Amino acid sequence: MVLIVLTSAIIFTVLILIVILFQMALAAGVPWGEYAMGGKFPGKYPIAMRFACLFQIAILAFIGIIVLSKSGLLLPEWSAFADIAIWFIVAYMTLGTILNLITRSVWERRIWANVTIVMLITSIIIATS
Repeated sequence: MVLIVLTSAIIFTVLILIVILFQMALAAGVPWGEYAMGGKFPGKYPIAMRFACLFQIAILAFIGIIVLSKSGLLLPEWSAFADIAIWFIVAYMTLGTILNLITRSVWERRIWANVTIVMLITSIIIATS
């Protein structure tokens, strides 16, 4: 079971790092708007959305730290907090999966729905460990 949790934590972390890099690219002005937010902002994000990406990056990094703490790979002193916070991450990943499955953006469904499904599965494995 320990190996499954550690593997899940590594998979989750790699995926969240990919999402963070994607958000960093959007914040920097890379014209990938059609791959996010239902494709509402094709091309470069407007300035306000770029700042929103920075906020999202902070949230995603915090989520990654909680997952790593819950799995025992980082910050063992956060263990009690991570035991509770992981369930909020499961809920967040559930919502993200649903939104990516129902979005009007074909690219979001093709790319991010798969990513969030894997992140949801791995977060459930970690939460139940």
